[in-house]
Amino acid sequence: MQSAFTSRRKILRKRMAGRALDALLVTHPANWYYLTGFTGESGALVLDGSGTTLITDGRFTVQARQETSGVRVVLQHGAVMPSAGEFLKGAGGTIGYDASHLTVAEFKAAKQAAGARKVWKDASGLVEGLRTKKDPQELAQMREAASLAVRIVERAARLVKPGVTERELAAEIEYQMRRAGALGPAFETIVAFGERSAFPHARPTAKKLRKNELVVLDLGAILGHYCSDITRTFFCGRAPERIRRWYQGVREAQEAAVAAVRAGVTCGEVDATARRVLSGYRLGHYFVHSTGHGLGLEVHENPRVAKGQTQRLEPGNVITVEPGVYVEGIGGIRIEDDVAVHEQSSEVLTRLTRDLIEL
Repeated sequence: MQSAFTSRRKILRKRMAGRALDALLVTHPANWYYLTGFTGESGALVLDGSGTTLITDGRFTVQARQETSGVRVVLQHGAVMPSAGEFLKGAGGTIGYDASHLTVAEFKAAKQAAGARKVWKDASGLVEGLRTKKDPQELAQMREAASLAVRIVERAARLVKPGVTERELAAEIEYQMRRAGALGPAFETIVAFGERSAFPHARPTAKKLRKNELVVLDLGAILGHYCSDITRTFFCGRAPERIRRWYQGVREAQEAAVAAVRAGVTCGEVDATARRVLSGYRLGHYFVHSTGHGLGLEVHENPRVAKGQTQRLEPGNVITVEPGVYVEGIGGIRIEDDVAVHEQSSEVLTRLTRDLIEL
């Protein structure tokens, strides 16, 4: 029985043939993990007519042999890109590469080492296109990562009390992730109190929580190499009517957008659904980012769920749905869930109440 990695490489080779590529140079760690299982942080992967070859340095050769199957491991000599180019001398004439994951200097080094007779063709997104559609095994892992994130939010909520600092709470969140088995946070945990919650990507500071302030927690865990991403907003004290109304608007926008997620719908339609609801609450101008993004081995993947995006959702996609409003000088409100797309339905992976919780 073929492993998932072998099956993915087989599908990729068919796509390479469709683009008339004799070889493909893969330089992004998430992509070479997806194709081989190698978790090292330095190397280059080559798929060509002779098979699959991983070029890496002496720190990772033993690890690479243990983690992969059906992959030739070659020790690099000198820098990795010249070594990859030297190896590609023996490949066919047309080589694909991903311009979004190579610096100009790296590309020049590989190209020079491979020789002047090679034709280099930008194959950006070729592997990422496969990664957008999760198989049943990947979806099962993402359910576990999402469940872990939910448990961490529930634990963190019990620590939201006047006097705690943003940094203290963020540190506890990431500690609890690792204790629960996560490889680590999927991104730097966002903890924002009061006026600072109006910063969509606020970094934790020494600010102490006070009564009658908004609290935004945005966190994600990496479990089994797959990411989760969840946001919930709380209020420390009794929320005033204005905050309750804003929260209701965000909640309705998020729930409407989640309901719009299904196979065949464009990402732009999901985004527009959230914006229509917020506009009805006269909050549209406070929504300053896209409605969501793809999720998987990385916390930000395709597809992009944003205004005007024409890409259609497909079974196997996992996206976030996270509308928010951000009012300078007062604070922000965001609600985010991870949603998987199936043939005839969608599935919310982060199962946690969306009610406004006053602490």
